[in-house]
Amino acid sequence: MTSQTTAASPAHSRVPSREQIRRAPKVLLHDHLDGGLRPGTIVDLAREQGYENLPESDADKLGTWFREAADSGSLERYLETFAHTCAVMQTKEALKRVAAECAEDLAEDGVVYAEIRYAPEQHLEQGLTLEEVVEAVNDGFREGERRAKENGHRIRVGALLTAMRHAARALEIAELANRYRDLGVVGFDIAGAEAGHPPTRHLDAFEYLKRENNHFTIHAGEAFGLPSIWQALQWCGADRLGHGVRIIDDIKVAADGSVQLGRLASYVRDKRIPLEMCPSSNLQTGAAASYADHPIGLLRKLHFRATVNTDNRLMSGTSMSREFEHLVDAFGYTLDDLQWFSVNAMKSAFIPFDERLAMINDVIKPGYAELKAEWLFRQTASTSGSVAE
Repeated sequence: MTSQTTAASPAHSRVPSREQIRRAPKVLLHDHLDGGLRPGTIVDLAREQGYENLPESDADKLGTWFREAADSGSLERYLETFAHTCAVMQTKEALKRVAAECAEDLAEDGVVYAEIRYAPEQHLEQGLTLEEVVEAVNDGFREGERRAKENGHRIRVGALLTAMRHAARALEIAELANRYRDLGVVGFDIAGAEAGHPPTRHLDAFEYLKRENNHFTIHAGEAFGLPSIWQALQWCGADRLGHGVRIIDDIKVAADGSVQLGRLASYVRDKRIPLEMCPSSNLQTGAAASYADHPIGLLRKLHFRATVNTDNRLMSGTSMSREFEHLVDAFGYTLDDLQWFSVNAMKSAFIPFDERLAMINDVIKPGYAELKAEWLFRQTASTSGSVAE
């Protein structure tokens, strides 16, 4: 009797299919509400509100315009994309609709937990108060969760309130986040251009949040480099780094493949500081030349607390599934790798420990185990006729 083996190696065989990636339970920590609208919704809201400055009135053409503008290499055009989305997010009804659709879209893509960030100060042009903005978005997320459940999907969404680093309302927004911390808001963030706007300008906000035992992340190390990361951690005390991709600048890889970590990189790894990495977005901003060259590959090998995120789904034409697909293509990642990223993200979420643990043990690990079992049974079926007399 002789036995035959399959041509593909076990590791290659376990590379997930696109459909498996979509069904895999995913966790998203870095996604901007105003960067993820459906193009059709933008067209609808613009028409309802009398906003006449959209570059395209057809939803498909508008979606293409957003992606091309974000890919243009022009900062002016990139920022213009957010001017259009924010322009139609100035009423309670619009905010609720956008938030509900965000939750639905993520759930449809297999995301089981998401933290979605937005800047309340950017939605006051038609007279809303900061509190009304937060309550409208929270209502939208709850509505989206309900609709997702009706469609056979499960998702939990928490809000991160963002302050703009070039403005002077960080403490006010931090206090707002603290007031709503048990009502759907899970933490605080600052965003905006890093160069010329160091996080230390907002130390009063971060000191306040620490006194209140609240959570916050800081956009750092996306474009400005190591000083931004250092300040975010050592001066401000950030729990997570938004992007953090430039930590690679403190890692040296020798010709023989040996790796040397600098003091800051060692600290980030040793302290298990989560990196909210956004591969597609990083390609658009020039932080990486290609998916294969993205630092996430090395950071994964070195066991940094790396997570995978979308940043701006509309502008990048992406989703969590697409981000994982790109990484699978670039690095040959298996379901084990995708589970590693997902567990990393869930460990790093801003909800209580017992709830994070339950999500990992009762949702994420069982979900990936089921997908891995599919591979095992496919292997069994393919070898069932391989034994001959």
